[in-house]
Amino acid sequence: MVHRLAYRAAVDGKHPVSNKNRSTGLFVQTRRLTFAAVAFFMASASASYAQSGPFAGLAGNWSGGGTVTLDDGSRERIRCRASYQVAGARMTMNLTCASDAYKFNLSADVVDEGGQVSGGWTESTRNVSGVLQGRGGGGNFQIVATTASFNSNISLHTSGNRQTVTMRADSQFRGADITLSK
Repeated sequence: MVHRLAYRAAVDGKHPVSNKNRSTGLFVQTRRLTFAAVAFFMASASASYAQSGPFAGLAGNWSGGGTVTLDDGSRERIRCRASYQVAGARMTMNLTCASDAYKFNLSADVVDEGGQVSGGWTESTRNVSGVLQGRGGGGNFQIVATTASFNSNISLHTSGNRQTVTMRADSQFRGADITLSK
């Protein structure tokens, strides 16, 4: 049998195939599949570790739309993009929303200490910044953004790949209602 395989291989110009080569190839394939499975589970575990903590589920890029109510009472439809970077109890956020006549670009850097959230925020299109104070966790946050001339109550609710952001302000604009998804 071995001679017949060697003869056929010699006629075809190929090396003979033996059971030893087949088993070695199977071993290499099995080892590669095992490595791939271990790498996949390690990546999944590190992703779930990164998603634990007060800002779990927020990390990543979001987009969607909603409405903004201006200080004169008029309402405009807006399109929005949000980006959240989460590192344990710390989160940085960028939210940009625009309509034909209105735009805002809000950035924030916050930290959670036992359910109490605090940090700073900046709105770059109007060159305004202030502080954030609030509470929350598990995808639900109630925050107050303040500066010398501006106060806004912000409610953020995240469930799976859907997020709602509601802002109510006492000046400049009255509020915004935004729905985002991943």
